[in-house]
Amino acid sequence: MEFFKNLKQFVLSKHFLKISGIIVLIYLVVVGGTVFYLDSYTNHGEKIPVPNLVGQNVNNISALLEEKGLKFEIVDHVYNPKLAEGTIIEQDPEKTEKSKIFVKVDRIIRLRVSKRSQLVEMPSLIDKSERFATTILKNRGLRLKITYKNTPESHGAVIEQRFKGARIKEGTKIPIGSTVLLIVGRYEGGMPVPVINLYGLTISEARERLSQLAGITFFPICQDCVTASDSLNARIGSQTPEYEEGAMMPSVGTVSATAVLNLPPLPPAESPE
Repeated sequence: MEFFKNLKQFVLSKHFLKISGIIVLIYLVVVGGTVFYLDSYTNHGEKIPVPNLVGQNVNNISALLEEKGLKFEIVDHVYNPKLAEGTIIEQDPEKTEKSKIFVKVDRIIRLRVSKRSQLVEMPSLIDKSERFATTILKNRGLRLKITYKNTPESHGAVIEQRFKGARIKEGTKIPIGSTVLLIVGRYEGGMPVPVINLYGLTISEARERLSQLAGITFFPICQDCVTASDSLNARIGSQTPEYEEGAMMPSVGTVSATAVLNLPPLPPAESPE
């Protein structure tokens, strides 16, 4: 009991009340100052409505956002040939009318805008046949012009590829719809040679047979082949130029062939009546 009596006297003493008052005052000053600083630093209570930017051109929004104390950042370009270049197609955050979101000064609005040109990588077509190069370019959405150069080394094959007057390397990105100039070799001299029937031969057998013709370049394709064993076992099912009895081709040129796995046998030839 004596302890509690002394404790009560201490709590009610002027010294204790003075110390307690100082502690409470310090607490109020520190907490109040911190809250005031944070409110000022974070613009507490400030509510700026997010404007609707979708459909506008990104080049025309700077004044609008600066007036509101906002900033913008382009995070993505989306290919859309139907829209003008730089049209805003998406914003984050969305307009306040829809999202009910208000922001503060210096908030960055992230934008996705349209572009009218989509890029595609230029393939390497050097030494490829004219027919093969044409197919590759069309599949990539590119246009082409072809000119021919008289040369005995690369008859029927691409010897140069150009874009806007300059040589273009493999992997260079150009807009879809661009026109690529192909310079194809064409040898106009020499005696024609018979077209060799390659149907049913393996790639190595066909290459060996064509090696007897010094001016012929062999270009085999096997889309079904995955392993080296597939390439060895695949057999030729079609060729360009096609084989016909008595067909001839230039002595300097390219033979393209497509090999497949599990080649079906040719139907038996009809016997003459």
